[in-house]
Amino acid sequence: MIPPDFIQTLRERADIVDIVGSRVNLVKKGRDHWGLCPFHDEKTPSFKVSADKQFYYCFGCQASGSALDFLQSYDRLDFVSAVETLASQLGLEVPRVRGDREEDTRRREERDRLSEVASRASEFYQRELRSHPKRMRAVTYLKERGLTGEIAREYGLGYAPAGWDNLMMALADDAEVEDAISAGLVVDKAEEKKRYDRFRDRIMFPIRDLRGRTIAFGGRVISAEDNPKYLNSPETPIFHKGRELYGLFEAKRSVRELTSLIVVEGYMDVVALAQHGIGNAVATLGTASTQDHVQRLFRTVSTIIFCFDGDRAGRNAAWKALLNCLPHMADGRNVRFEFLPDGEDPDSMVRMEGKDRFELRLERAQPLAEFMFRRLSETIDLESIDGRAQLAKEGMVLLTQMPDTMFRALMIESLAERTGLSPDKLQQISGMTRASVVEAPPWEDPDIPPDLEDDDVGVILDRGRMRLAREALHVLMHSTEAVSTIESNDYERLAVMPECHLLLEVVRVAEEEPDLSPIMLLARFRTHPDGALLTELAETEQLLDAPHLPNHFKGVIERLLQELDKLKKQEGTRRLSGKSLAELTDEDKARLREMHRPSG
Repeated sequence: MIPPDFIQTLRERADIVDIVGSRVNLVKKGRDHWGLCPFHDEKTPSFKVSADKQFYYCFGCQASGSALDFLQSYDRLDFVSAVETLASQLGLEVPRVRGDREEDTRRREERDRLSEVASRASEFYQRELRSHPKRMRAVTYLKERGLTGEIAREYGLGYAPAGWDNLMMALADDAEVEDAISAGLVVDKAEEKKRYDRFRDRIMFPIRDLRGRTIAFGGRVISAEDNPKYLNSPETPIFHKGRELYGLFEAKRSVRELTSLIVVEGYMDVVALAQHGIGNAVATLGTASTQDHVQRLFRTVSTIIFCFDGDRAGRNAAWKALLNCLPHMADGRNVRFEFLPDGEDPDSMVRMEGKDRFELRLERAQPLAEFMFRRLSETIDLESIDGRAQLAKEGMVLLTQMPDTMFRALMIESLAERTGLSPDKLQQISGMTRASVVEAPPWEDPDIPPDLEDDDVGVILDRGRMRLAREALHVLMHSTEAVSTIESNDYERLAVMPECHLLLEVVRVAEEEPDLSPIMLLARFRTHPDGALLTELAETEQLLDAPHLPNHFKGVIERLLQELDKLKKQEGTRRLSGKSLAELTDEDKARLREMHRPSG
């Protein structure tokens, strides 16, 4: 256990600007530093680091915390590792409470030994692939799968020869053999007084952690008659298959700007895709995708593409992945599902289609919303009232697992279109409130993160209106005809809201040139200061079908107008409440009564 006073010392001595600035490009503006948020995709900096408060906060995704919090999130460290990293940078030694220190030291030394013996085993398997007398069976198999020596070296592929004790004989001494047993490389049958190599006559795929250390292996048979097809290392102190992803280290190392990851089912699929120039594939390790997997993926990229076989097993695996993705679907994150033809896998498809056609297939993969609603509707008769009620119930059970985002609001609207129920009714039935999905934070009780300065409060208060204005722009970038659903005088009313200024510029151009397509409308703003934002919105898919976009746009504008009315009411109340009763005119009194009259 680390003493609390030492953690406090770290917080006092650490300079968060140095810690964050070594990982994120920061620019000083006034007293604070700003940069692009490392935790979500954005084009305009909304990530603030305060030297005075020793605190960071993102106005886009609401990530926040201290230097230790940043190290945990950015470097993907647990708390103890983050403390050790920060202490090392400050030249401090981490003290331990007596009694725990010996146990921590023992565990750390054990992990180091197991990682070392796994590294030794990887070197042995690679050497055997190059020099073993019977290596040609393995070499021929890899060549037939289209793999070159270069890709084999990049992924550290090796060969475990047939025989019971090849690895044991290659290890230095009995102590290393004991470590190999703990690392899952050697099987110990104590009751039979037998020990033997776990992996025999197999192609070997080393599994590496995010630091590149070998922690486990997957072995694939060479002969189609042998079973099991894949054999994985068991759980060990250094390997937990529900958290690790094969190929993630290699993907981060080989792809300069990693924006998406493709999740496939087998090691060979990962390596085959890399051979064809698709280096951003990873595989789960003999288990379905877990929430730990999803969290690790989203810490690395904003887009995940699950690419599975199109058979029943593949679709069931995809459904489990979808369920684990829902709690992590923040705005800006994207999940798609690609199902391959029967009998094909990513390895065979990329060899048959080539890189360009395979990547086009992935670009056209089903969005999460489409897959979810299709799956829910497969056994439901949507022509019947009972069927639509069942879809509403099952759909809202899933949607309530999602975070409170605009994406969830759009998913609810999409479900409303399918069931004939209003979004309000769906939320009422499921226990949600309308405010939790679309409304701006209340003026009287803003949700202000700790340690932010007073002059930041206005930004927080406007976040909901900014979100609505952005959604209206998103619609216009896909459906310019939506402009005609609102009267011009209503647009003019929005001119007093700063959040709507870009929206009104786009509306004005669309009204003046009603025949403009979304592409041509975007072209008018190529050199505009906010052109990058509009391009991003144009490139972001719309969950709603095109015929429904105008009505959705109208609803968004109406909510903005409601926000405007609330602001005017609040401003009027503040102004009139500053007067004494004697100072109020009859007109003032009538206005106050109107302001506080119950709606409806």
